[in-house]
Amino acid sequence: MAENLGLSVTPAGEAESDLMLVRTRERLELRQGGPKPPGPVFVDFVAGKSAHRRKFGGGRGQPLAKAIGLKKGLTPTVLDATAGLGRDAFVLATLGCEVTLVERSPIIAALLEDGLRRAGDDPETAEIIQRMSLVQSDTTVYLDSLQGEARPQVIYMDPMYPHREKSALVKKEMRLFREIVGEDVDSAILLEAARRCAVARVVVKRPARAEHVGDQKPGFSIESPNTRYDVYVKQALN
Repeated sequence: MAENLGLSVTPAGEAESDLMLVRTRERLELRQGGPKPPGPVFVDFVAGKSAHRRKFGGGRGQPLAKAIGLKKGLTPTVLDATAGLGRDAFVLATLGCEVTLVERSPIIAALLEDGLRRAGDDPETAEIIQRMSLVQSDTTVYLDSLQGEARPQVIYMDPMYPHREKSALVKKEMRLFREIVGEDVDSAILLEAARRCAVARVVVKRPARAEHVGDQKPGFSIESPNTRYDVYVKQALN
């Protein structure tokens, strides 16, 4: 995808500039230059955090699954409107959901595509990856284009957390995301588009004490120690 989107990809070992996509023998990475650069950012659905959540994440009893509406005999279609590195989308696909990942940044979409390709070749994750599809697009425009049966039952949003020097910016992924896409200033507009498009509900992931996106009060929320899922209900899932 990176080359098809016209992105410049640097082979590993060549001189590194401030921010670049690097193709190693194993994967596509986003790297930052400088005297003490952070480690690379890449998508890995086979090992690391994704593997741990796949094996020990709590199944349909975890807060994310409850917010989406997963129940015995009920597995809705989901559109992840802010795909990022795809971790929550992978959890939902692991639980059986058909998930469309929409990412507006071509760079992050390229990392996602690479991670999906590699996980699709691994026997432990290949079946899960078959339930995940990637779209690189401005999400608001994409949502407004969906009609009829193309509309998902549930739309999931995980907007970039508010700027806090000692929390979000500590994580290398968040630091580099801000370098690429800047501050997230259109979450309220995206939520409005999601509420128009979703058949049954919209779920918004927030820090536990954060304000509601766009001051739009949800129908209910599901809380965990550090995270809150605001649920905007349009109709019952079936």
